[in-house]
Amino acid sequence: MAERMLTSGAVSLCVQTFGSAADPAVLLIAGGAQSMVWWEDAFCRRLAAGGRLVVRYDHRDTGRSTASPPGRPDYTASDLAGDPLRILDALGVDAAHVVGLSLGGGLAQALAAGSPGRLRTLTLVATSPAGPYDGVALPGPTTPLVRWLSDPPPAPDWSDRAAVLAYRVDAERPYAGALGFDEARVRRLAVAEIDRTTDMAAAMGNHVLAAGDAWPDGRAMEDIRCPTLVLHGTADPLFPLAHGRALARSIPGARLLALDGVGHQQPPPQRWDVVVPALLAHTDR
Repeated sequence: MAERMLTSGAVSLCVQTFGSAADPAVLLIAGGAQSMVWWEDAFCRRLAAGGRLVVRYDHRDTGRSTASPPGRPDYTASDLAGDPLRILDALGVDAAHVVGLSLGGGLAQALAAGSPGRLRTLTLVATSPAGPYDGVALPGPTTPLVRWLSDPPPAPDWSDRAAVLAYRVDAERPYAGALGFDEARVRRLAVAEIDRTTDMAAAMGNHVLAAGDAWPDGRAMEDIRCPTLVLHGTADPLFPLAHGRALARSIPGARLLALDGVGHQQPPPQRWDVVVPALLAHTDR
């Protein structure tokens, strides 16, 4: 694994790579309020072992990347959507296989519609159509998640590491699927995230404030033409499986792979034996 800071103007993005630079690049885009650590080291190494240069990075306000003051992000959703291109430019990669989860999936869709020449393939994980599509109404979050979102736990004392850790772990709990909540694994990843994050208050709150429409004007979902794989958990409480079906229906030639029991999350280790071969096959182009 190699790590470097890439600077573009006033923005610095922390990037890590696994594998050989001679191999095709697979760029992993995390979800909102997530640093790169949620794409686990072991997952990245398994992809790299299949002959891929795996690239993961910290979004702005997460990990070691540029941080804004809490509650005052100095960027927009369009800026977040442009960061993958900044990373590819800095790495000298003309076109990459792009994998986006949740918010990252929305950013990946915007890239595929607006900068199609930069994507070899697109993989969308636990996300929903980001642009105009056939208009079929999609189901909202599950009732338990709605209850949690309407009355979330109060923010911790950000100077109290133990309180911040408990808060970060609990933030993932309601998104678990039918496989159950792996608290030990989530705690391990949360510790890694906290130990390398400039400002956890900014990391946990600023993406929501910066959220907006990064979708390119005049484009529709059907304008996404690169080969697309949709990975969607059957137990996703935020975007039920109908959202994954809508993506596969709206993007020409897209294929849906339903992940049994998976919630709104990176594919957990229990499903890597399905997900990793599927990604390697999809990116073998």
